[in-house]
Amino acid sequence: MGDIIVVGGGAAGMMAAISAAENGAEVVITEGNERLGRKLGITGKGRCNLTNDSDIDEFMRNIPRNAGFMYSSYSAFNARDTMSFFEELGVPLKTERGRRVFPVSDKAGDVVRALAERIRSLGIKVVRDRVTGLIIEDGRCAGVVCRKGQYKAGAVIIATGGMSYPLTGSDGAGYGLAKQAGHSIATPVPSLSALITEQKWVGSAEGLNLRNISMILLDKHSGKKIYEDFGELTFTSDGVSGPTVLSASAHIPKPERGRYAIKTDLKPALSEKQLDARILRDFSERRGNRFDESLRGLLPARIISAIVELSEISPDKKVDEITKEERKRLVRLLKGITLDIAGFRPIEEAIVTRGGVSVKEISPKTLESKLCEGLYFAGEIIDVDGYTGGFNLQIAFSTGRAAGLAASNRTNEKQQ
Repeated sequence: MGDIIVVGGGAAGMMAAISAAENGAEVVITEGNERLGRKLGITGKGRCNLTNDSDIDEFMRNIPRNAGFMYSSYSAFNARDTMSFFEELGVPLKTERGRRVFPVSDKAGDVVRALAERIRSLGIKVVRDRVTGLIIEDGRCAGVVCRKGQYKAGAVIIATGGMSYPLTGSDGAGYGLAKQAGHSIATPVPSLSALITEQKWVGSAEGLNLRNISMILLDKHSGKKIYEDFGELTFTSDGVSGPTVLSASAHIPKPERGRYAIKTDLKPALSEKQLDARILRDFSERRGNRFDESLRGLLPARIISAIVELSEISPDKKVDEITKEERKRLVRLLKGITLDIAGFRPIEEAIVTRGGVSVKEISPKTLESKLCEGLYFAGEIIDVDGYTGGFNLQIAFSTGRAAGLAASNRTNEKQQ
């Protein structure tokens, strides 16, 4: 069928296929979806945050688990290499806050189309079929079994993704293929996931997006601060989401009830003393007003009722009658709203999957299996994930590039 079969036509799979074909290999992609890059087309809220323009040290700091595994592949194909690659494909890029890189058009579809066009120009064949098994002969991967038939190859690259967004094809099927070759799988769980809270009042603020807040993730059992961030937080019907929360979720091994909490400072630019002075000024300007009405200049309308309830100050109490102790209680509340974590949203809704094929069983330089010759892995199927900000797509591109080049070098050598 070809020198190399790439299982999965997502970000990692397309990069692997292009890299192998550019290196002289005959490549086939097997993809169950009607089109390639379906998940890539919805990343970054449809804008495609395709990398983060950071150096290797910054990149490693944004990989919470198994970062060392990424050193070789990222060194060989880093963020700047990714940016050059896409600009050479005709996708102009821009860098925004936090060094997040997007297409100038703000359209993920432009990234997908550029990759698909490069695949066509290289003569890479795309087979619309689902792989159900591997052909393993004498400890070597010699091809794949699909629903419509069997296909032989000199090497196979599994780039099927994890278990998030299963409708895009990331349905966990690749784990079964890896197990067939003898690989162990770190249990897949959500990462970069919205969180469900014990507090139900969050539903009254659903859809509210708070900017420029600071947050801390606490382990209440140890009393330790696990993670802190500054940026955006969004209230959902049953919890919280947004960039700060998504990154925090990557630090929760599993959401044990009563163990983890998020503490949020709604006014990080003000000290408690400064915030108290601000509230006093608002009260003085609104003498005779109800307490809940007096907060309109300080807080978004959608969260006022919850803050009033949490403050334990009567909403219709006149601001002139609010005591110094009540005011201090309000200040402490605004500087430290605590939300107890009850769980993750379902893995199907997570941006990426934590877990996957053990990095101990994969060569970090070539991405080849240490257990089955001729079998390679790339992207989210591997037990490596990063924070939000373009790091996960960079993992896909770096590992895809390494796997594609290594697999093609292998097949090229065998043909000589």
